[in-house]
This record gives sequence, structure tokens and C-alpha cells, in this order.
Amino acid sequence: MAETTSSDTTTRTVRAAYFVSDSTGITAETLGNALLANFPGLVFVKHTVPFVDAVDTATTVAGQIAQDAANGLEPLVFTTAKNPAVRTVLTSAPATHIDLLSGHLSELAEALGTPPSEQLGQFHTLGDATEYFARMRAVEYAIEHDDGQSSRALDLADVIIVAPSRCGKTPTTMYLALQYGLLVANYPLTDDDFPTDELPPLIRPYAARCFGLTTTPLRLSQVRHERRPDSRYSSLAQCTTELRRAERLYARNAIPFLNSSTKSVEEMSAVILHSLGLRR
Repeated sequence: MAETTSSDTTTRTVRAAYFVSDSTGITAETLGNALLANFPGLVFVKHTVPFVDAVDTATTVAGQIAQDAANGLEPLVFTTAKNPAVRTVLTSAPATHIDLLSGHLSELAEALGTPPSEQLGQFHTLGDATEYFARMRAVEYAIEHDDGQSSRALDLADVIIVAPSRCGKTPTTMYLALQYGLLVANYPLTDDDFPTDELPPLIRPYAARCFGLTTTPLRLSQVRHERRPDSRYSSLAQCTTELRRAERLYARNAIPFLNSSTKSVEEMSAVILHSLGLRR
């Protein structure tokens, strides 16, 4: 029986979750977490184990899984290992095993009429060099144009994220750049940009590419407090004022926006891509 943890009147089940891969582990972790997110009432002790590409390594991991099973954590094991010998060792461990590749690879190979490559970790190799270097260029662009630092080549931006400080501009910018190779700038709304009904002069010509972020005053105050505790910048009153005027600015200039307080970077990026017609 899995262990439980109590918090006031609630009792939550604790399970071990392993993301095991013969490469970086990113695919296993991403897909596994996407599945686990559908069970918010459970608590998972997560372990990402990359580069399990040999029997001896797999044996060590299987031993760790068995130890968690002995401790009552009823492990779940998400794998993307392609080596049959490695998979055999892993599946010998007492756990629920979810192979994220094998069935799908077999179906795809049958549909395509060709067997899959046995080379490991191909999803995370350099692949298309043109696409790779486009992403690197996008990251460089994002760094240069973070927080309104540069106006150079702003006309090339695919997206300009606009928001008060600490609403999630930078992580969303970097995700869009690295994941999609988009040229993304972001601009911080400050006291100097108000009062006005228009967008700040630097980004005004590019209103059609702008997307706004907002959040809740309490959340913004908490985040800012970690950076500058007990300051006007982090006060609830200041946060409330900045968010209200930002939202008015978005509305007056027909800038689409969303509340970032309960959204992940992935979710925000998906909304931005869809809203601006950049879905790829």
C-alpha cells in the first residue's frame, strides 16, 4: 500500500514515478508528467534517469525501483528505452511499467513500411541544422531584446510580449525562442509609460505583434517580494495599480492578453501562438 501524507483534513497518496531513458530523458519526463498531471489528488516522488543504455545501468535503476517498492511507494516507470535487453531488465522491477515508445513505434513502422532506426536518442540530436541554428538565433534575439533593452531589428520580431515587471515575460520569451525558433522581444510596462492611452513609442508601430500578460495583484506582490521585500515595488497597492492600468492599455489598443497566474509557460506559449496566428 502506498504511503500517505496528511495535511489538515486531506490525505494524499504518495507514489514513486521514474522517467527512464536511453537518451536525455526529456521525452520520457515530458510525456510522463503530462499523464501524471491528470491525477492532481496524488503526490509523486519523481526521478528522471537519463542515459540508461546498457544492462548494468538498467540493473542499478531496477534495484532503486525495487527499493521504492519495498518502501511502499508502488512505483510507476515511464520508459523510452529502445534496447530490448535494457527494457527486459527494467520491466523485471516490481512496478507498473508504461512504455512510451514501443507500441507506437510498431504501429508507425507498419504504417510507413520501414523499421525504425536503432540509433539512440535521435529526437534530441542536431537533426535539421537549419532549424537548429534558427533556434539559436532566436535565443540570441530574445536575450538582446529582453526587458526592452534594445530597439535594434525590432521590426523583425514575430512576437512582442508586453507586461508589468514579474508577470512571466522572460521565461515565456525564452520558451518561444528555444522551442519554436520565433524572434521574440519583451517590453516592461513601467510608471514612465503612464498615463497614456497609447502603447509606448518603442513598440507602438508593432501593435499587431504585441501580446499582453497580466496576473493577480496578490501573486504579483508575492513574486516581487522575493526580489525586493517590503518595498513600494512589491506592495499590494502598487501591484494592483500596475495591473489595472496594463489591462486598460491592452483593451484600448486591442492587444490580446492572458492571466499568467495559473498558467504554465507551455500553456501561455500555446495561447500566444494561436492568438497571433503563429501556430506551426
